[in-house]
Amino acid sequence: MKIILTQEVSGLGTPGDIVEVKSGYGRNYLLPQGFAIAWTKGAEKQVTLIKRARSAREIRDLDHANEVKAQLEGLKVSLKARAGEGGRLFGSVTPAEIVDAVKAAGGPTLDRRRVELPGHIKSTGTYPVRVKLHPEVTARFDLNVVQG
Repeated sequence: MKIILTQEVSGLGTPGDIVEVKSGYGRNYLLPQGFAIAWTKGAEKQVTLIKRARSAREIRDLDHANEVKAQLEGLKVSLKARAGEGGRLFGSVTPAEIVDAVKAAGGPTLDRRRVELPGHIKSTGTYPVRVKLHPEVTARFDLNVVQG
């Protein structure tokens, strides 16, 4: 089955890529979740619009990605979250909250979809966070979750 990705899918491609997948994977997962659209000649024209929008918000090149990586790794990122006794959070920390915390710490604006968490963050403490800036560059920094 031929599809056009509308969002980044790990291990498959980036928005605008035309890929061949198994029919069940495309029909039962990618299409209903909105990660892809079925390939047609008309849809292929939309690929140029998707790629143009992606290039506007994407990190320009490898050098720019390395600059952003250096900037991120030098930050002390702290996030205040509501917590109960023993430091257990009410809910969990989301990638969007991490992006806001990085911005508040003086860091660059990041895409929340590129933030990779070590698992669910449900208690206070320090957690390693990875951000995939470029296919070849991944930044790592520590997120300090404090009771607030």
